[in-house]
Parts: sequence; C-alpha cells; structure tokens
Amino acid sequence: MHTEFAPDVCPLSGQQTPASATTELPGLEANYWDRRYAGKEFVWTTDANPCLIEEVAGMPPGTALDMAAGEGRNALWLASQGWLVRAVDFSAVAMEKARHLAERRGLDRQVAFDTADLRQFESPAETFNLVTFVYLQMPLGELTPILKRAIKAVAPRGTLLFIAHDLENLTRGFGGPQHPEMLYTVPEVIDALGDELVIDKAGQVERRIKAADGEKVAIDLVIRAKRA
Repeated sequence: MHTEFAPDVCPLSGQQTPASATTELPGLEANYWDRRYAGKEFVWTTDANPCLIEEVAGMPPGTALDMAAGEGRNALWLASQGWLVRAVDFSAVAMEKARHLAERRGLDRQVAFDTADLRQFESPAETFNLVTFVYLQMPLGELTPILKRAIKAVAPRGTLLFIAHDLENLTRGFGGPQHPEMLYTVPEVIDALGDELVIDKAGQVERRIKAADGEKVAIDLVIRAKRA
C-alpha cells in the first residue's frame, strides 16, 4: 500500500488532469499540458511516486529512462539515488520546470531532459537498466506501440516498471481519469507488453491519498518486467 498527498492522473505528460465535462479525452496533446504547467508553482508534488520508490529500492543504480516525466519528480528522485536518467515528456514547459528543479537540487548533471512526443519517440536498443512509466493514461491502442518501443530500450537484465491507474479506480477508487478509455487492467497491459520481457510482478495496489476532505484510496496497477 502506498501513500500520497494528491491524486495522480497522468496522460502523456506523466501527470494529472481533472475529469473532462466533454466527450473528448483530455490531455492527449502537448499544448494542453503546456498551459497547465505555465505557472511558476509546480502543479503536483515534487516528491517521487511512493510505488516507484518501493519498486526501485534495492536495485543497483544504472541508466534510467523516465517516460512521460512531467515536471521531473520521479526522474530527479532516481538521480538522487545515483541513477543517470533521461527524462522524456512532450510538454516543453514541464521539461523546463524539471531542469530548474534539477539545478536547484544539484542534479542537473545526472539528468538529461528531452522534449518529445512518446508516440514518435525512439530510444537506442537495449540501452537502459530501468525504463519507467508512471501514470501514462491514454487509449490502449495508442499506448501499445509506445510500450513496444520502450521494451526495445531495456538493457539485458534490465527492468521495465509500469505504474498506472487501474480501471477499477473509476468505480471504487479516488481521483484519476474519469474516462474508462484512459484506464487499464493488468491483463490488458501484460498483453500489450508481449513476451519479449519476463513479467515478475503484476497486480493492483491501493494508494492512500490525503485529500482535502480526508483520506482516500486510489486503485493503481503495477507491472514489473525484466529482460533475461
């Protein structure tokens, strides 16, 4: 079980969007997130996702690729643990805020920031010891090719870590997208990953959130897979 102070909802930027009142899916284009991140303050907490911390604890530091990095909170935590990180997000505004935060924390030499749309992003094959996705919420048909390319980036004996809002969060959890098309089940993601990596952990987790009106529970899914 994991605890956070705010609900996470992350389309391509790797961060949060409120439920849309329209039938259009929110947050699938960079200009949406550029507007959201335009203020001086950070939109979300600058602390790393607790589930990522738990899953990465004990791994020897190496090279990491943080996909949909948002304002950089997870990439910078990895850097603080000794990882050399490439952080990718399609919001140039988010990447600039992440760069400034890295400078303030003295981590700018350990993180490279790359503004790119994951739907076109390509990474060198078998390069990263760790590839992470934290709340990349989008239609599964768009997610699948992104995952396929990300798998290619995992180095021998490397790990891919996927953390997302589970479909059941819509009916029995708190926060997250209110569009079922942007939520996943564990079997769906495992199927999208294919058989190039070995799944060594897959399931739901409950994440406790300190909301304004008291403690809430969000339903996430976590999948950890490794290259042999």
